[in-house]
Amino acid sequence: MQPNVPKAPAPKKKGRNKLVLLAGLVVVLGCGAYGAGLLMNHADVPKGTTVLGVDVGGGTRDEAVKKLDAALGERVNKPLKLTVGGEQVTLKPDQAGLTLDSQATVREAAGSDYNPVSVIGGLFGGERVVEPVMPVDEEKLAAALERSAGGAGSAKEGTVKFEPGKAVPVYGKAGKGIDAEKSSSAVAEAYKKQVETGSAGTVAVPVTNRKPTVSNAEVDRFMKQFAKPAMSANVTITAGGKSIPLGPAKSLPQVLGAKVVNGKLVETYDLETLKQLYGNTFDGVLIQRGNGKKTPVQPTDVAQAMGKALRGKTTAERTGVIETNAN
Repeated sequence: MQPNVPKAPAPKKKGRNKLVLLAGLVVVLGCGAYGAGLLMNHADVPKGTTVLGVDVGGGTRDEAVKKLDAALGERVNKPLKLTVGGEQVTLKPDQAGLTLDSQATVREAAGSDYNPVSVIGGLFGGERVVEPVMPVDEEKLAAALERSAGGAGSAKEGTVKFEPGKAVPVYGKAGKGIDAEKSSSAVAEAYKKQVETGSAGTVAVPVTNRKPTVSNAEVDRFMKQFAKPAMSANVTITAGGKSIPLGPAKSLPQVLGAKVVNGKLVETYDLETLKQLYGNTFDGVLIQRGNGKKTPVQPTDVAQAMGKALRGKTTAERTGVIETNAN
């Protein structure tokens, strides 16, 4: 019998060793590049960050906001072109609840990105794309679409218009009108495209068959209970010994309006215009609020006092007093 002789160990495969060494080298280089990327990018907004194609990276948040506004400001405020029932109209974004929130967008962009692909890519000019924050005020957009459509649709909602010296009833009519839900989505998407590319072309606003939600009887009720009394004579608003008259010939038609709430007409007050009309009349007059603080007269205070006075018949009843003491 031959003695058991131990077998010689199999020779190591040189190719495998090289692969192991190469893999280790790649890991070391990758870690080095990752660390270098973190060290080199101390900016609030990481280098290579873009929003709608605009490079906003490599600096502070304020700098990023300025870059974004400078590059896209004109597009943000550019009116949109719409067609409603074949007629072309325009829509101003700032009046329709459409905007690019630069501050919020930059806050999103300023978040630290520890993704190795992004960090290492930043060393070699890689791009990090951040979606813009573009909130849409649905209610404001729907109202703006209705205004912009104007006479383009055949459907008319019942309402009351305030004109110099009089209130005018407008009775509703069935017909074609904008499809509010579909229109809002289409216009919001077109606005984003316009901000990104500079043009959205002409947007065809969807229309549908519509019936007025405000009945003729409701228009008559609103005319009788509010509109006619409101426009019958001057009202005077007083606070802290100071007062201002507002009349139906000029002031009241600028301030008063009507909106639909669940099929009913409710009066509205243009607070911005109201503030312009009374100007500095109530400067120095302070109102003690329910929380104990004293603050200046606000347009909402004036509108509240007007609400009761506009329904009055006598001079005394048509004088609205803003109480300065909450107690």
